Amino acid sequence: MTEPLTILGIETSCDETAAAIVRRHGANVPGEILSNVVFSQIEEHAPFGGVVPEIAARAHVEHLDGLIERALKQAKLDWDDLDGIAATAGPGLIGGVIVGLMTAKGIAASRGLPFVALNHLEGHALTARMTDALPFPYLLLLVSGGHSQLLVVDGVGRYRRLGTTIDDAVGEAFDKVAKLLGLGYPGGPAVERAAKEGNPSRFPLPRPMSGRPGCDFSFSGLKTAVRQTAENLGKLTDQDKSDIAASFQHAVADVLSERVENAMALADEVIPPGHRRLVVAGGVAANMALRQRLMVSAHACGYEFVVPPLKLCTDNGAMIAWAGAERLSLGLTDPIDTGPRARWPLDPEAAPARGAGVKA
Repeated sequence: MTEPLTILGIETSCDETAAAIVRRHGANVPGEILSNVVFSQIEEHAPFGGVVPEIAARAHVEHLDGLIERALKQAKLDWDDLDGIAATAGPGLIGGVIVGLMTAKGIAASRGLPFVALNHLEGHALTARMTDALPFPYLLLLVSGGHSQLLVVDGVGRYRRLGTTIDDAVGEAFDKVAKLLGLGYPGGPAVERAAKEGNPSRFPLPRPMSGRPGCDFSFSGLKTAVRQTAENLGKLTDQDKSDIAASFQHAVADVLSERVENAMALADEVIPPGHRRLVVAGGVAANMALRQRLMVSAHACGYEFVVPPLKLCTDNGAMIAWAGAERLSLGLTDPIDTGPRARWPLDPEAAPARGAGVKA
C-alpha cells in the first residue's frame, strides 16, 4: 500500500486494555504516534496478587469501545482516515485476546478496511523501529512477564531465536518474589522500588546458567533461593525485604548481562558492522537498574544500546498499530476468520527449549 499509513491498534493480551493510532511515513523513518490510550487493570487484580484471567477479560469488554473512541478523538481523526486495523491475536490470556480480536474484526468488516492479526511479541520486537527508525537486522532481548528471549530480528516476520527461558520468565520471577516478600502488585516496579533501599551484596543468591555456553535463561532456581532466604530469616523487617529485593535484582542483572554478552558474540557472525545494536523491549525493560547494566554490556561488546521510552515498554496499542503498519506496508493482511492463539513463538523453526513450563 502507498504511504503514509494510518493504523488503529488494539491490545488486550493481558491486564492492559489499549488502543492507539499510529502513522507510518515510510521505511527507516520514525513513526508518528497520534494517540495512545491505555487502561490499566492494576486495581482490579491487586487484591489477588496477580492477573485473574476472567477479571481481565471482563475489563477488556467494559473498557475497549470507550478507549477506541478516545484514541480517535485524541488523534483528531474519523474512521474514514484509517488505512487498516491491527489487533493482538496472541500469545496471551485467551479470553482477553478474543475481546480485542473480535472487536478489530468487526471494525474491519464494517468499514471495509484491511485487517492484521498481530503477534504481541512482534509488537515489542518492532517498537524500536517506530521510535528510533532502526534498520534491520538487530539483536533483541525481549523480557516481560511471560517471555525471556534473545533473537536476531532480520525483518518483519523474520526472527531467529538464539535463546529463551527454560522455566520461568524474568518478569514472572519478579512478580513471584514481590508476592513472597509482600511488596504488592505489580511485582516488577515493587521489587525495583524496594531494591533502591537495599544492600545488593547481603545475600549471595545463585546466578542460574552462569558460565554455561549459549543464550538460554533460567530463573526458577533463583526464585527458590529467594524463598529459602526469606524463610531462614523468619519474620522479615522492611530492611530485610529491601536487601532481598536488591540481591535478587542484582542477580538478575548478572544473569541477563552474561546471556546477552553470549548472544552478542553469536550475533557478530550474522549482524554486519554498522548494524550492531542491542534492543531491549518488554515490560522488564522499564527497570532502570537492568537498563543501566545492559547498556554497559552492550557498549563493552561494541553494540549500540536502544530501549524504547518507559510508556512503550509495557503493553500498549501503539506497538500493535506500528507492527500492523509495518506488515501492511508489505501487503501482509490476515483473513477475517483468523483465530486467537494462546501461544505463538516468533521463531517457529527454533528448537523447543529444555524444561517444562517454557513460554512461547
